[in-house]
Amino acid sequence: MTQTPIPDGARRVGETLAGLGHPHEVVMLPVTGRTAADAASALGVQLGQIAKSIVFRRLSDDAAVLVVTSGDLRVDEKKVSALVGKVGRADADFVKASTGFSIGGVSPIGHTSAPVILVDRELFRFDQVWAAAGHPYAVFPLSPDELVQLTGAPVEEIA
Repeated sequence: MTQTPIPDGARRVGETLAGLGHPHEVVMLPVTGRTAADAASALGVQLGQIAKSIVFRRLSDDAAVLVVTSGDLRVDEKKVSALVGKVGRADADFVKASTGFSIGGVSPIGHTSAPVILVDRELFRFDQVWAAAGHPYAVFPLSPDELVQLTGAPVEEIA
């Protein structure tokens, strides 16, 4: 029997989690978790428990701005711009180059270069959420408080 190798991005996230003392490991899903709905279905959790990562490009300096919000909500781009400066959409090439992850697998930790990160307070509706772990099939569980501790990000109203 062969074991499926863990993709590089998921391995990087797992190593980051271990290095930060996080008690949970990366979980490889049997189906894609590319969208919040896919991940929620695969995990058997509410859509809002998926901590989806949305990357924007800050227009003043091309910095990546990573917003982590509940899977059942839409990010309000105007609120993000008010907090960090005017932002615009980020294409797949920008996301990959600035975080080291492809869209659908952007983790809140383990980036190749540090983005500006914001955590939406709506995640605190849940005791446990699931975040992408560097690959569309990889996730990891954590509490919203742990998300803030791991990222050092401020909690804001974003949705």
